[in-house]
Amino acid sequence: MTTMTEASVREFKMPDVGEGLTEAEILKWYVQPGDTVTDGQVVCEVETAKAAVELPIPYDGVVRELHFPEGTTVDVGTSIIAVDVSGGAAAPAPEAAPVTSAAPEPEKKPEGRQPVLVGYGVAASSTKRRPRKGPQIPVQEASAAIQSELNGHGGAVTEAAQAVAPAVQAVAPAVQERPLAKPPVRKLAKDLGVDLTTVVPSGPDGIITREDVHAAAAPAPEVVAAPAPVQAPAPVPTYDTARETRVPVKGVRKATAAAMVGSAFTAPHVTEFVTVDVTRTMKLVEELKQDKEMAGLRVNPLLLIAKALLVAIRRNPEVNASWDEANQEIVLKHYVNLGIAAATPRGLIVPNIKDAHTKTLPQLAQSLGELVSTARDGKTSPAAMQGGTVTITNVGVFGVDTGTPILNPGESAILAVGAIKLQPWVHKGKVKPRQVTTLALSFDHRLVDGELGSKVLADVAAILEQPKRLITWA
Repeated sequence: MTTMTEASVREFKMPDVGEGLTEAEILKWYVQPGDTVTDGQVVCEVETAKAAVELPIPYDGVVRELHFPEGTTVDVGTSIIAVDVSGGAAAPAPEAAPVTSAAPEPEKKPEGRQPVLVGYGVAASSTKRRPRKGPQIPVQEASAAIQSELNGHGGAVTEAAQAVAPAVQAVAPAVQERPLAKPPVRKLAKDLGVDLTTVVPSGPDGIITREDVHAAAAPAPEVVAAPAPVQAPAPVPTYDTARETRVPVKGVRKATAAAMVGSAFTAPHVTEFVTVDVTRTMKLVEELKQDKEMAGLRVNPLLLIAKALLVAIRRNPEVNASWDEANQEIVLKHYVNLGIAAATPRGLIVPNIKDAHTKTLPQLAQSLGELVSTARDGKTSPAAMQGGTVTITNVGVFGVDTGTPILNPGESAILAVGAIKLQPWVHKGKVKPRQVTTLALSFDHRLVDGELGSKVLADVAAILEQPKRLITWA
């Protein structure tokens, strides 16, 4: 029999905080055994294959055990922390005294009313209604009274015991036939697959509470009692540690490597380049910084490059697509989730701005600012990195002229932006120093042929050379 202490311990399992994640590394614990936690309190930070995520606990209680130390990679669905939700106030309920032979036998349960395994629901019961509340005598007290009369009078039942017997007859079948619980609690038990006849009630008058149902649905106590995993001794290095350092491939970097290999060997990549004079764009950036409507917003060349790409996609919508290998279909997207590649201490991540095509320039600037600051803090959520359609990677911030970027899986194009440098340039028939950059567009040649890819890249370059086209082409 599971004691109340064991039933009050809840096991919190490693959740899947993204789509299809199978594991996560525990970066930091914010609680220790003995600490009190409340519903919604963050107890640890984990790193998935996509981002670092803080995990809140879904109930109140006291931490009993942390099953894994920091730095451990844990499979999704594995219990990571045990919490005692009883609060130390509840005591084990006493065993009910058995009803003696002096009490009438309870009614026979219908054939359909059989005990069932937790997780398979409760079999259909009879249509008998629960008796209305009235002056009733608890079964244990009634049984004890009758037993006392039998023991004290040689088996002769007195008038007092006879008066108690009808109460036992009225109460016992009702208690054994249908546990006391409110409708919401019954629905919760049904959803969790808990048989209410197996639940030990803790509420007044023997009513089953939501906490009782949760306790009954908790994992077996063997999981709680299981010892914490023993850390294996560190392997002896087989290389010269003074000349080499080896870093395990995991987390974001592991996922990025797998995605890039899959993309490079699945989608036939084509990359085209164009060098463009962006002097006017740089002047517009400085003017926008002084605009009252852009006050407090992140205004830089990337903002106008992103807007230029969105306009080019609107003029060439076929480039915003994906290849469905399973169904052998080309999926044309009527929305643009614009990805922005961001370098973080944990590796490269690509969060995206949802429905970027609908945003005004100030709205786009605000979204870019939030995206960058969140990525730098390591707080980007997995949802923010899902569903991208096209991406921009700004390699120019590292002083690089350009590159040949690899497509993000499921996307058709990615634009690389090189460093903006002052270079000699022929302008109006004369060689003058101008702000110049090189753009590189990689695209999936199954979806985008050379003509379409060239049009998109040429449109972006034309807008950056003459940013007034943002108005005329809008």
